[in-house]
Amino acid sequence: MKTSLIIAIDGPSGAGKSSSSRQLAARLGYRYIDTGALYRVIGLLAWERHISLDDSKGLVALCRDLPLRFISESTNVRVLLGERDITAAIRQPEVSQMASKVSAQPAVRQALLTLQRQMGQDGGVVLEGRDIGTVVFPDADVKFFLDASPEERGRRRHDELQQQGVTTTLDATLREMAERDQRDSERAHAPLRRAEDAIVVDSTTLSLDEVVHLLLQHVSAVRKC
Repeated sequence: MKTSLIIAIDGPSGAGKSSSSRQLAARLGYRYIDTGALYRVIGLLAWERHISLDDSKGLVALCRDLPLRFISESTNVRVLLGERDITAAIRQPEVSQMASKVSAQPAVRQALLTLQRQMGQDGGVVLEGRDIGTVVFPDADVKFFLDASPEERGRRRHDELQQQGVTTTLDATLREMAERDQRDSERAHAPLRRAEDAIVVDSTTLSLDEVVHLLLQHVSAVRKC
């Protein structure tokens, strides 16, 4: 029986990656790593410090020695930068857009690639992102590509923003997500795409429990091999 697997979960925003990845990790007793949070942190810092997207050296400097911690809780994962809780800050619409633009910078992706591999190299981990199964861990033990219809993803994202107290419209959320999808899938370096050997899970009509159940079934099959 295989133990300490590396599980990669990729997919676009609003597909349910975060919730299902957290629950899957909890059910397996694995560590959960949100690699997208790394880019959100860089996006937040670049936004706050007015660092231009054309300033590759400045952006790469932000990636060095990040005092970043993930603290798992029953229904959420808190993200701390040093002693600062930035969980809500990195989910702001402005930061989401910055994160997408920052992640398109090859120098930034390269700078964070080593960090991501170090975080997951020992296994017993569920990593979620957009290029985990294709670039970060192309030899991951299990790969999933989680997706949903654009309308459902937009609705979920809009509900999430409202719960966070962010004022926006569903139309604006759908438009921003479409722009981000296009950037992520068309960028030259590590674009968002499904790994050829990834298991596709369409969560459009599934509940969170149903998605996690499907993921567990596939992981259990691999662990028994």
